Amino acid sequence: MEKLTLADLRKFRDQKRREIDRRDPANKDIQVIVAMGTCGIAAGAKATFGAILDEIEKRQLGSVLVRQVGCMGLCHSEPNVEVVVPGMPAVIYGKVDEALGRRIVQEHVIGKTLIDGAICDRPAVDIVQ
Repeated sequence: MEKLTLADLRKFRDQKRREIDRRDPANKDIQVIVAMGTCGIAAGAKATFGAILDEIEKRQLGSVLVRQVGCMGLCHSEPNVEVVVPGMPAVIYGKVDEALGRRIVQEHVIGKTLIDGAICDRPAVDIVQ
């Protein structure tokens, strides 16, 4: 095993800081929540979660909090991803694979547009302010 240099250690530290910052809710106004219960994981939620994280990092979206939760109770449409963007209704997307996860970041988070064909659940119009 090679010895680590000071530069290697600094690079590792910076990488871990970015990973921790990604999950820190401070100064983040947008949330992307991935259901990671056993049914979600069995349906591919780990790959979905990874694709969303990758897309957010690639686009350097520091104001987006990505987090995991347990089962959302919508097992028939796993993997599920909830997106909360200020000024828009909270939306749950169903059957989110890696490609759709990337689209959610591009179109919903960045473009502020709902992806109608993938919406599993959203609040009724009469309760949205």
